[in-house]
Amino acid sequence: MHATIHPESNPSLFSPAWRNLSIGATGLCSMMAFEAIGVAAGMPAVATALDGMALYALAFASTLAGSVVAMVWSGNDCDRHGPFRSMAGGMLLFGIGLLLSGLAGSMPMLIMGRIIQGFGIGALGVALYVATARAIPPALLPRLFALFSSAWVVPAVIGPAISGYIVEGLGWRWLFLGIFLLLLPTAALVLPPLHRDREPSASASQLPRALPWALLAAAGSVGLSLSGTAGHWAPLLVVIALGVLAHAAHRLLPMGTLRLARGLPTVIALRGINSSAFFLCEAFIPLWLHVERGWSITAAGLALTSGALSWSVGSHLQSRITDEGHRRVWLERGCLALWIGVVTSGLTVLKFWPDWMLLVGWSISGLGVGLSLPMLGVLTLKLAPRDQQGTYSSALQLCAALCTGAALAAGGLGFSLLHSKTPLLAYASVFILATGLATLSVVSAPRT
Repeated sequence: MHATIHPESNPSLFSPAWRNLSIGATGLCSMMAFEAIGVAAGMPAVATALDGMALYALAFASTLAGSVVAMVWSGNDCDRHGPFRSMAGGMLLFGIGLLLSGLAGSMPMLIMGRIIQGFGIGALGVALYVATARAIPPALLPRLFALFSSAWVVPAVIGPAISGYIVEGLGWRWLFLGIFLLLLPTAALVLPPLHRDREPSASASQLPRALPWALLAAAGSVGLSLSGTAGHWAPLLVVIALGVLAHAAHRLLPMGTLRLARGLPTVIALRGINSSAFFLCEAFIPLWLHVERGWSITAAGLALTSGALSWSVGSHLQSRITDEGHRRVWLERGCLALWIGVVTSGLTVLKFWPDWMLLVGWSISGLGVGLSLPMLGVLTLKLAPRDQQGTYSSALQLCAALCTGAALAAGGLGFSLLHSKTPLLAYASVFILATGLATLSVVSAPRT
């Protein structure tokens, strides 16, 4: 699929040639974000209504497992057939999963719907990268990735409140059915331009070799997600699952990713490192503020809101940088900002500074990931060969998913082992792990 670029002195994402794809792709990102954030906020009501608290954790783990498998399939399919099939298939699976979940009469049926949603989300995440890279001029990609970031940030800020309103006013089923209704007009925007310009490739299929490792990675992800319910077996389950994930990642990610080889391998690894450092801290900040410092749930959520808003600011700032040399410099500064924010937040937890400094630290962390993550996405699409953009886009998102899951499991295990005796050390262990990841990010950034 070759882009048709019309000569314009100041091209825009909303020029007629790219308007539908830009709007539709951003809308898809918002829907997937609300599915992740808003549905999570409403899941306690869902599990209660379906008498399925025993399967509560599996409702989340199943979606992650499905997305891991679909990322691998979609990357291969986009390289061989262009992004249309993966985009259309992802939308179909996402829609079927939403319908099954929204109409579920039991928790097992809901989990089946969540697995199918995961298949759709994994396929769509990769197809969005490849479709926009092939259809939209490279100079506009930083701006589009800024829109993608905003599409995730807005549901992070308002998603839980909207979720609560839907559950109380309309019923929990509309958490899923409402997204399904929005999916239909979005498909009408995105699919026609991709269908007109399909580009088959002679690339050899890597799926038969990769699929068993994708299934192994999915199994490891489920193991990590369920470790919190394993009681005394949790440490053993986490260790086994981490070993499984590491082995699967070695097979699925491009050669050199795990040893931070220069170029694309480091770009992909940085996506996983930065994501895991940020989301590991994010999982424990509200808990510390509410349980240890006595903040209300609403006030504790302000810390996360500050990070989400600064993430949006950082993403917008990176979209204004046009010089490639400056973008590399600001990528390194984004990784440094993430490190400063994590360290500041950690020192606040250790009582070196007053509680309000955590809001400052987390805002700096949000600015760092807002700068760095969109840049890493753009850099991946720039450095990857055209006929392997699907494979590398898949690896980018797969690395983020696996690293974040591993960091949350490792941090959660250390926290659970220490919290009953020394709560301060338990929280410190989480931020020490996050600081180590952020330090690795700063050291590795020049290798991109």
